[in-house]
Amino acid sequence: MKAFRLDELEAERAANDGAYLQFLHERNMSVGLYALDAGRSDPQTPHRQDEVYFVVSGRASITVGEETTTVARGSVVYVPAGVPHKFHHIAEDLRVMVVFSPPES
Repeated sequence: MKAFRLDELEAERAANDGAYLQFLHERNMSVGLYALDAGRSDPQTPHRQDEVYFVVSGRASITVGEETTTVARGSVVYVPAGVPHKFHHIAEDLRVMVVFSPPES
């Protein structure tokens, strides 16, 4: 079993001065913590993997392809591989759990 604490992951991510911390990498999936502070822009480009976002905290909008929705704590968003997507209008610091399948390399 592997178990993680969100506060420890957030501290590790912040200590490494990065917006993204991959903390689990397995044969069929990888999981990371993505952070975007209020007012920041999301530099993402499309990924080769399917991904699922689970919003841990914060408020923003996300556009996936041609569709836009508002997200907040508890929101779950699926993004198919290769589809352009970005968080925007980040009103509160955003912390998002990201699951990639197959794993991000």
